[in-house]
Amino acid sequence: MTLRSFWIVVLGVVLLSTLSMAAEKFIVASDIAWAPFEWVSAKGHYVGFDLDVMRMIAVLEGYEIEIQDMAFDSIIPAVIAGKVDIGASGFTITAERAQVVDFSSPYWTSDQTVLVRADSGLNIVTALMPGRRVGAQRGTTGAIWVEENLIAKGVAVELILYETYPEAIMDLLAGRVDAVVQDQAPSEQAVRQYPGQLLIAGVIKTYEEFGFLVAKGDPKGILPRIERGMKKLKESGAWDNLVAAYFGNPLEAIEAAWEACIDILLVNKDPVGYAACLAQKVRELSQ
Repeated sequence: MTLRSFWIVVLGVVLLSTLSMAAEKFIVASDIAWAPFEWVSAKGHYVGFDLDVMRMIAVLEGYEIEIQDMAFDSIIPAVIAGKVDIGASGFTITAERAQVVDFSSPYWTSDQTVLVRADSGLNIVTALMPGRRVGAQRGTTGAIWVEENLIAKGVAVELILYETYPEAIMDLLAGRVDAVVQDQAPSEQAVRQYPGQLLIAGVIKTYEEFGFLVAKGDPKGILPRIERGMKKLKESGAWDNLVAAYFGNPLEAIEAAWEACIDILLVNKDPVGYAACLAQKVRELSQ
């Protein structure tokens, strides 16, 4: 082989390797209607804690992601079928789900809450009495809790299932259901979003742990990269800043901060700087 031929071969290998690395992309499925974990901003952007964690890990681990909005109860079947690669939508780690998909280590702990109208006069007991209409999103642990702990035990509530929790909240506000059972952080966000109209009647201690999920057996080797990414975010302080930004603040402030800071992540590829910017901007805008 001549020297010229040798360098042509080397260049070809380098180009193929570069193209292969550039083409590495994973599809992330999320039900983007559940603030503060994921929602569509007023400007049409996909915003939320789960989605930013996915974006930040992708930068840290050197791959790209495409986020797809998908009905919650369709995400696990899509992951199993190989139509998407990652489920990131506040999934509680359960034994039943773990039989068909693999989970990351837990990244969030949550309880269920009973959400009612502020003028209803209901408490956590009376809101779940026989004859009450209780809303929950289809396929969620909130719906499962109502089925297993009320209906299966003879408490004659009527469980109304919705495609998204915001639809359940709208029916609650309109008086078409008496209560909504969902996770605590989104319920707190709903109360913040509709001041004086909603309140949390009580907390149901379920101690649920959220995880990101992939196909059983992790055929694409994604989970180790998610684990490394979460570890880096926590060690750098970026995780704490992300939590500070997304939880306990008005959605409008978070959206404005996201718009101001997101290029630090997507253009500058600086997850730590992005999280610091987001936390600072949200703090300023929330004062």
